[in-house]
Amino acid sequence: MKNEIINIISKTLGIDKKKINEKTNLVADLDVESLDLVDLVVAIEEKYQIEIPDQDIKNLQTVEDIINYIQSHV
Repeated sequence: MKNEIINIISKTLGIDKKKINEKTNLVADLDVESLDLVDLVVAIEEKYQIEIPDQDIKNLQTVEDIINYIQSHV
C-alpha cells in the first residue's frame, strides 16, 4: 500500500517518487497547497472507494498518516 500511495502522490502532484517516503510531510516537505491536497484526496478516494470527510483531511499531514487512515477505513 505504501508504494501505491507514493505513486498516487507522485502522479497527482507531479513530484518525483524519490522525494516521497512514509515520513514525508505533505506541506513542509512537498509544499502541497490546499488545492493540491483536494486533488490528492479525490485521487485517493477514487482509488480506494472511500470518502474522506473534510474534518479528517486536516489530520493527513504525512504519507504515513494517509496510509494509516486508509488501512483503518477500507
